[in-house]
Amino acid sequence: MITELMEDAPVKSLKSAARRGGIVSAAALSALALASCSAGQVTQTSSQVAAVDGARADSEDGAIAVRDVTVIVGEEGDAALKFTAINQDDAVQTHTLESIEVDGTEVQLDNNVPLEHECSLVGASQPVIEDMPQAEEVDCISYTATSLPNDDFAVGGNLPVVFTFDSGTIELDATVDFPTPLDAGELTRGPGEGRVTEEH
Repeated sequence: MITELMEDAPVKSLKSAARRGGIVSAAALSALALASCSAGQVTQTSSQVAAVDGARADSEDGAIAVRDVTVIVGEEGDAALKFTAINQDDAVQTHTLESIEVDGTEVQLDNNVPLEHECSLVGASQPVIEDMPQAEEVDCISYTATSLPNDDFAVGGNLPVVFTFDSGTIELDATVDFPTPLDAGELTRGPGEGRVTEEH
């Protein structure tokens, strides 16, 4: 019996040592991975995005899609609507955004252009548009600054938004948020896409 206990003891000790060694190795590898990721991060703190992903919806016939719809409020109390409108009409028709209303108040658009097939219109406040990396013209993406009166919008709340296109309307609820710097290591969100984190 004593002999058996003596034989088991080294095995248990070795197992404990191996387990401790494994934990230490895992911690060391995690630290190295974090260090290498930090070294390779892309610094884009000047880019502004909403802290939450915006709402999304399609028109009833599927011709138009709106993505990343968020009511954003600035540091000065100003307000704007962040969105991306996409013409995905299978009939290859050009469409026009006629108006946008947030809780019954019309949104002002500085550059409302017709949406040709597979083209996009990206809207946001003027500072966000200025900080946003602009796509090449061949990418068929247009940008417009948006603005609307801030009627005591509560950050974190939701407001009804109505997009009116020549082909119909899209209604959805959008979160009220404020723009925040894009974290280092994150890439700018493209039209119709969610936030993408760079992997290292």
